[in-house]
Amino acid sequence: MTLPRRTLLAAGASVLAAPAIVRAQGDVPIRIGEINSYTAIPSFTLPYRNGWQLAVEQVNATGGVLGRKIEVISRDDAGKPPDAIRLAGELLNEQKVDMLAGAYLSNIGLALSDYALQNKKLFVAGEPLTDALVWEKGNRYTYRLRPSTYMQAAMLVEDAARLKAKRWVTVAPNYEYGQSAVKWFKALLAQKQPGVEFVAEQWPALGKIDAGATVAALAQEKPDAILNVTFGPDLTNFVRQGNTRGLFEGRGVVSILTGEPEYLEPLGDETPDGWIVTGYPVTAVSDPANKAFIEAYRAKFNELPKMGSVVGAGLIHAIVAGIKKSGSVDTEKMADGFAGAGFDTPFGPCSWRAIDHQGTLGTYVGKTKLQNGKGVMVDWRYVDGASVMPSDAEVRKLRPA
Repeated sequence: MTLPRRTLLAAGASVLAAPAIVRAQGDVPIRIGEINSYTAIPSFTLPYRNGWQLAVEQVNATGGVLGRKIEVISRDDAGKPPDAIRLAGELLNEQKVDMLAGAYLSNIGLALSDYALQNKKLFVAGEPLTDALVWEKGNRYTYRLRPSTYMQAAMLVEDAARLKAKRWVTVAPNYEYGQSAVKWFKALLAQKQPGVEFVAEQWPALGKIDAGATVAALAQEKPDAILNVTFGPDLTNFVRQGNTRGLFEGRGVVSILTGEPEYLEPLGDETPDGWIVTGYPVTAVSDPANKAFIEAYRAKFNELPKMGSVVGAGLIHAIVAGIKKSGSVDTEKMADGFAGAGFDTPFGPCSWRAIDHQGTLGTYVGKTKLQNGKGVMVDWRYVDGASVMPSDAEVRKLRPA
């Protein structure tokens, strides 16, 4: 059979074009639209940015993923949910990113998660800790890396119960993260220690704590122990006033996040002794994964990493693992394909849990101590995130189908 010359020319053109298409695809980076509160919470988000920048360089130096480099296009939401939503639209519609990632504050994380659901675009949250992100308001397009408020509370309640304190008071910022942390700590401690009482709660506005009045109100209740959920400048002010007024003397204190270098270092010589905390004992860890990360980070930025650095680096590696498992950056394929993907972090191997899209990243639990005029974590241990997650049956009761 003889083919017409026009058909032969067309076929030849198709064959020649195919490698060019493949080359062009390989030259186009996978674009991640990252949104975070850089100007509002710089103590955490700037080390976080360093962490993801380091991870992007490492991934690209080894060829990227699916034969393509990774590119992060970053925006600052200034700690405002409306700004985060506006920026998400810009990143998707103008920058044509393949997915959204990031967020620090829980209310912003929830806003971006809802936006991802409405627009059917993947959102991989790094820092927001509220459990609603993967449970009550969870959706197929949202994954979350860090151990949640439930997980962090579960890590702390065993040591909290050993205090044998009956009367507790709480102080937490009055927004989604603080409310979720108090809720789960109270519920989990009551299970571990029946008969415990929570006799007072203080809910200062984030970044606007009246520390003197807050300390006075807590002291008036004559508690046996205190749950603290404040962080950043609010934590520093609370500790200063608490030290001055003797609030912590003779009382156990359990404090979420306080052992993280971002929040522990500013306390300096005001660091209280013996608080039970979650955090990152960066100057003391010696396992291979942490050591390699610390050395690479210090070589690039000439400083030690912080918890934000761990989250930033882990976020990129978790996204890359999900893309690799999905075999595509098609949103629907990634929404399914991320589930079960394993990835490396500075804290060791982790994975994405299929039932609720929660990462199994853990954190460290220990006690605060003042050494040489600085706050450090002592008596610490690493708690694997997978060990403090609720069962699948419990998650099914909380998460929409």
